[in-house]
Amino acid sequence: MTIPKIRFAVLIATACLFAISGDIAAQASHAHMGHVADSWGDAPDEAGLLPTASAEAEIAALHAGLAARASGLGSMKAHIGHVLNAIDPSVEPSGPGKGYGVVKAATGAATHIRLAANADGASDNVKLHANHVGTSADNVVQWAKRIVELCAEVKATDDAAAAAEAAQEIEKLTQAILNGRDADGDGRTSWGEDEGGLEQAAFHMNLMKRGEGMD
Repeated sequence: MTIPKIRFAVLIATACLFAISGDIAAQASHAHMGHVADSWGDAPDEAGLLPTASAEAEIAALHAGLAARASGLGSMKAHIGHVLNAIDPSVEPSGPGKGYGVVKAATGAATHIRLAANADGASDNVKLHANHVGTSADNVVQWAKRIVELCAEVKATDDAAAAAEAAQEIEKLTQAILNGRDADGDGRTSWGEDEGGLEQAAFHMNLMKRGEGMD
């Protein structure tokens, strides 16, 4: 049976309307995804929040390694100040970081990825991977805040041995921020609590974007 031309046109128009409505509904979710992955207005060079966190974390990890291998307490403290600047410039405003900090960038990433998941029209794909990205970003924030505490200890002490021990822990934490860590000893690093870092967050962010046709 042939569908009358008018009825067929109505069916096509209705289908198009639903498709357009779906696209509009997903726009808010995709906008927040873009803030995390691609561009955020107050970040350095308007980069995404995750890339900004990674750039700051690379600087922090470099100087954490230099601090852990420093031959004197003065040099150690200088590099620890540089770590702190990249982690949280509101605590240490002077240094080689980009002026945004891991804490702020990762906190922003966690916030916006959850806004993406909770937005009207968010797909199951977004909701699934937002949990993965958000959990890893939360881990980064917690590790970064612990680094701030340890940096304060190094800066306050005159005990070179105690400072060196703290610097080694700071170095481990910066590596966890960048690459995650195998907290449960099962031989792999997941996105889960106390495991996922920026590498895992970026991996699941890319999966999310691919699922939304945004790669």
